[in-house]
Amino acid sequence: MQRGIRQLPWVGSTNVYEVNLRQYTREGDLKAFMHHIPRLRDMGVDTLWFMPVTPISRKNRKGSLGSYYACSDYTSVNPEFGTLEDFKAVVDEAHALGMRVVMDWVANHTGWDHRWTTEHPDFYKRNSEGSFYDAHGWDDVIDLDYDNPRLREAMVECMRFWVEQCGIDGFRCDMAMLTPADFWHEARTAIDRVKPLFWLAELDPWDHTHYMEVFDSAYTWRWMHASRHFFQPHEGHRDPSQLRQVLDHYRNLHPSSMLPAWFTSNHDENSWNGTEYEKYGPMALPLAVFSCTWKGIPLLYNGQELPNHKRLAFFDRDPIEWDRQPELHGFYQRLFSIRSTHPTIAEGEVEWAETSHDHRLLAFLRRTETRTLLVILNLNDFPTGPVEIRNRRPPATMTEMFTGLVSPAGAWPSTTLGPWGYQVWMD
Repeated sequence: MQRGIRQLPWVGSTNVYEVNLRQYTREGDLKAFMHHIPRLRDMGVDTLWFMPVTPISRKNRKGSLGSYYACSDYTSVNPEFGTLEDFKAVVDEAHALGMRVVMDWVANHTGWDHRWTTEHPDFYKRNSEGSFYDAHGWDDVIDLDYDNPRLREAMVECMRFWVEQCGIDGFRCDMAMLTPADFWHEARTAIDRVKPLFWLAELDPWDHTHYMEVFDSAYTWRWMHASRHFFQPHEGHRDPSQLRQVLDHYRNLHPSSMLPAWFTSNHDENSWNGTEYEKYGPMALPLAVFSCTWKGIPLLYNGQELPNHKRLAFFDRDPIEWDRQPELHGFYQRLFSIRSTHPTIAEGEVEWAETSHDHRLLAFLRRTETRTLLVILNLNDFPTGPVEIRNRRPPATMTEMFTGLVSPAGAWPSTTLGPWGYQVWMD
């Protein structure tokens, strides 16, 4: 990273699983979620990202329970979810199983009855009439004023609270581009003295490159929109070269240590724009394979392992229906295992695979000096004929992780894929 900020060694190969406590169980609290942690660890989840656990403002509340992102107190736990001790217990259980915990942090705004509105009203922006307001059309929140150095100090102290009291391992920073980049640098510099953390930004580095001087990873909305447009083209045929151009742009962004965060769903996408199956149909699983094997970090939203086919309500209770064994547990278990064990994920560069079916496939290699990973995705309704790989230096042999097929000695695999098929070959 630039500006003297160090990226933790485990970050490059981690995966992140988002937890919506309100909808995760019928109880909707931390104690009930605790029972799922061993299952998630068995699936290979490394990092749990909790949507905000802080209390929610009542004034101008949306729906029956309000938005997680309309905070009323930065240093306590929403009674809907339990107590501070309950949250500590979840963090301790995750740590005991070798997992890490990331906390969602909303720095740009608070709810209308946050304690600061009476204790520190100077922390907030005011409109021409002298009233609190939000500049982005969100009528349940009000904007903080980062021109005030006392606000900056107070915000850092609140973030430090969760590191010191609960031992969290990182922050996912909500709409990070709405808060000045120099504040995030101040916050990270100060908090990393207590404990070095993983910092994930909700912004796209394509549009906000300078923020990546502070953050380890950030969202890829441009990729999300491009892949959705690819699956649902307004006209013409699906052309994978368009996707390759988008990915090449991300590859050329700086700093080089920046890790894009790839996703097909999250709390916003699921509730407002549809599940991954509404957006991508049968392309959802090939995109999941991509997210876990391209350079960066995969983000998985709770319930995707079922898979969950319903939009979850945002402001009201709407529990995930854990009425069966998650069908994709083994699918993600294999992908997450590769991320944690194959050295090309943390160390290997990306190289496009040259194939006999480039007009239908997205195929790429991850390589180190001694190891190779080959990913082939058929982004089409039609099966492929035998796919030939034309790159140099094939490994001695390769094994396909989903089927157990083995390539000929000293040659690339020659294989076929069904519609929307995917293969991951490794040596």
